[in-house]
Amino acid sequence: MSGWFSSAPSSAATPADANAADDHVSDGSKLKTFIGILKKFIGVSDLASVRFSLPSQLLEPTPNLEYWNYLDSPSAFAAIGTADEPVDRMLEVLRFWFTKDLKYAKGKPCKPYNSCLGEFFRCNWETEDNAPRIDTSALRASPPASSSSSMKSAKSAIPAGLGSNDPRAASTVSVTQSAAKPTKPVRISYLTEQTSHHPPVSAFYIDCPEKGLHAKGFDQITAKFTGTSIKVMPGEHNLGIFITVDRRDHETYQLTHPAAHLGGILSGALSVSVGDMCYITCPETKLKAILRYYNDGWLGRTTNKVEGIIFRYDPENDNKTQIKDVPIEDILVRLGGAWKEKIVFTVGNKPLDSHPPEKQVTIIDIAPLNVAPKVLPPVEKQLPNESLQLWSEVTKAIHAKQFGKATTVKQELEEAQREKARERERKGETWTPVFFEQATDKAGKPSLTEKGRQVLKRAQAGNWDMDGIL
Repeated sequence: MSGWFSSAPSSAATPADANAADDHVSDGSKLKTFIGILKKFIGVSDLASVRFSLPSQLLEPTPNLEYWNYLDSPSAFAAIGTADEPVDRMLEVLRFWFTKDLKYAKGKPCKPYNSCLGEFFRCNWETEDNAPRIDTSALRASPPASSSSSMKSAKSAIPAGLGSNDPRAASTVSVTQSAAKPTKPVRISYLTEQTSHHPPVSAFYIDCPEKGLHAKGFDQITAKFTGTSIKVMPGEHNLGIFITVDRRDHETYQLTHPAAHLGGILSGALSVSVGDMCYITCPETKLKAILRYYNDGWLGRTTNKVEGIIFRYDPENDNKTQIKDVPIEDILVRLGGAWKEKIVFTVGNKPLDSHPPEKQVTIIDIAPLNVAPKVLPPVEKQLPNESLQLWSEVTKAIHAKQFGKATTVKQELEEAQREKARERERKGETWTPVFFEQATDKAGKPSLTEKGRQVLKRAQAGNWDMDGIL
């Protein structure tokens, strides 16, 4: 859920030069100011469309386009499409899905900068191709792992995967932390552009040609303040993430976003929870996954619980939206756990907790994972409307705790954007994105322009030059 609130690492670095500070703002006073601003918007149907400007001391010093992406664990993305069986490939997609929100699981809520129209961001990830293999046929054909081998797996190296003949393999297929310097890296390239200002929409494209993978979509949110929490939902142009596996006859998975909640505003203990449905569909394999997220548990305490199933469905008659509505004979896999901790799955339609522990396979363990580092273009190769350059002076001032200066520079940037909009209106010009064919799309699938394709092609080669493109 990009734009309105995100999640900053809890161990964010503190600027060393405290002497440069011209303001001191405690977390408590930040929250008090934040609540005071929000009170003005109680009852507003969509906070995201208002685009009000927050004081710089309330912002995370990070551009929204840089911060928000779905590759927190790139090795999980690179592994999609590896398995030969369709149900195992759906599990690979789900494993990726559960890693994309490490920001929320490991950090604290924050607010990045609003994106400017025409702003763009690009980067690479270098990751190992070492995600454990998923082959659920092993769970049907092999005897269960002993309890002693399951205990050993918790202390040993990464298991090779289900179906690997590794006695520990029935315990986990979770990915591990991405190495800072992979020995045999797989390169994933990313490009995103703010394609619309009213409503605020950005398009993104993820490319991994070595693994025959790409993903795309539009990011847009709607947000409403209820008085005690902020509910954030996908906007009308945000139909989810579309992942295409080229080497599997271009089968495409659509992953829809559930609603998220920013709670604890009145208590001062901000937290992100999810309480909604999520759907992952693949018409080519006729498989669908339903995930149900539970927001609150006993006495209103957040449980972060999620349960789900993979089942056979008819793409021409896709009418199953609740787990209870799916015929038991169509269910192939069940999943459950806490999305901020650990999630397991079992094969078959029996209730998950009816299986012994050695038959409950960990698909993701969040505990050892952190957000993977990006490979960024050198400063001298970045253009003025590239996120890191566009917001660089604001970021420097915030890091130096010079909030007055940061607010002034931020307001100058915002006014420059408004002047550009007025100039286009005077000339009768319509804004056209540079790297994507359309600002929005009813199908939720942005298409790259030739310039967009060239940027990603060069990024794949480790070439950050923009000469001849812009």
